[in-house]
Amino acid sequence: MRIAVRAVVSLLVIGLPALAVQAAGDEPRQVPQSKADVLLSFAPVAKKAQPSVVNVYASRVEKQRHNPLFDDPVFRRFFGDGAGQPRAGGATAQSLGSGVIVDASGLVVTNHHVIEGMNEVKVALGDKREFEATILVDDKRTDLAVLQIKDKGTYPAMEMGDSDLAQVGDIVLAIGNPFGVGQTVTQGIVSALARTTLGGSDYQSFIQTDASINPGNSGGALVDMQARLVGINAAIYSQTGSSVGIGFAIPANLVKIVVAAAKHGAHEVKRPWLGATLQGVTRDIAEGLGLARPAGVLVSDVLDASPAADAGLKQGDVITGLDGQDVDTTDALGYRLSTRPLGGSVPLVVRRDGKALDLSLKLISAPELPARDPVTIHNASPFSGVTAVNLSPAVAEEYSLDRARRGVVVTEVADNTPAAATGFQKGDVILSVNDTRMADTRALQKAVTDRSADYFRLTLIRGGQVVETEVGG
Repeated sequence: MRIAVRAVVSLLVIGLPALAVQAAGDEPRQVPQSKADVLLSFAPVAKKAQPSVVNVYASRVEKQRHNPLFDDPVFRRFFGDGAGQPRAGGATAQSLGSGVIVDASGLVVTNHHVIEGMNEVKVALGDKREFEATILVDDKRTDLAVLQIKDKGTYPAMEMGDSDLAQVGDIVLAIGNPFGVGQTVTQGIVSALARTTLGGSDYQSFIQTDASINPGNSGGALVDMQARLVGINAAIYSQTGSSVGIGFAIPANLVKIVVAAAKHGAHEVKRPWLGATLQGVTRDIAEGLGLARPAGVLVSDVLDASPAADAGLKQGDVITGLDGQDVDTTDALGYRLSTRPLGGSVPLVVRRDGKALDLSLKLISAPELPARDPVTIHNASPFSGVTAVNLSPAVAEEYSLDRARRGVVVTEVADNTPAAATGFQKGDVILSVNDTRMADTRALQKAVTDRSADYFRLTLIRGGQVVETEVGG
């Protein structure tokens, strides 16, 4: 079968005198002055960066649970599932996406959604070598994962840049494996910074680029003109699933925190805890507080014995900066805090009663008090199949339960169980059952076992809203 290829050829005139071409109101333009001008290329950057970008494959032993997010016609995360091929050992593997080697020991960063639900992971280098890898850290909250190549050796690692230095208009290259066709380099610019409300991550501060990104690019590299990693490609805005020039990357400064956790032997990422409930500053709130414009983050509540309380934050304060960076939204503050390592403190700028205050915030993780004490319900009831833990600051952080102060938290709902049929979800906070306050998981176990009615009156928090309902027994 022959494939017709349409070629577009641009003719460059070399060796002509310098010609200034200027239309009314335009800046003067010139044709290339020398052969060197004509030969300007991104090839040196691509050549330096490409060996660090790998393809990520996986074998499924168990069937992966369907995630309805992948059905969203606007935001699609990339599985690159059109490239499944039989591979070594007779097992059928699926080309899932891309990754970036960030340490010469063989540490590879990719997206959480690339390896989610996978049992065996392999990475293939640009030189066709293929290695098995283990999952060291799988951090759903940032949509990042860190893999370790099992074979000992020295691997081509990419230098990580400072994503805080990225500016709109910077030229960037996106490197990955779109549609499983093989490693590909595309070029564009940084179109916007600190993009939020995209989903897929609890820390919303994406780098937007018009460099062409397609399914299979997930986990690939967004690099600057020094071949440094400035972001991990993670999502696109598209109604078709293909690139329309709106792609999003997770900033390198957030990637560094997840990689640091893997290097220290941690299997989960601990982040600084604020210990306060926040809300955005609307125009009405700004007018009420005497602010010139709606900017900053309003403190609506402060937990006792928290870093926020120790720093001296009070209800009604407006946080405007953290560690020398302006913060205009709750997402911006959450991102800035999440990119700081634990230990020590950072300066916090606050407006109170029309005056600016400088506070110091300790960088400590949220405590696991009370202990989780997980309980799984097995008795014949609508709760059968639920696993719940005690609510602590650490659990509240993990499940983004900013407003929850009491209750027990659903952490697992087994498939094909009464709990799944009832509609329980991960992250539900059960406040009371049959008007009995859920002080801990043992109270839940007792409440669903010792019952005298054929139904349960249930109060829970879901998505920040209190829901009261009845479920049949």
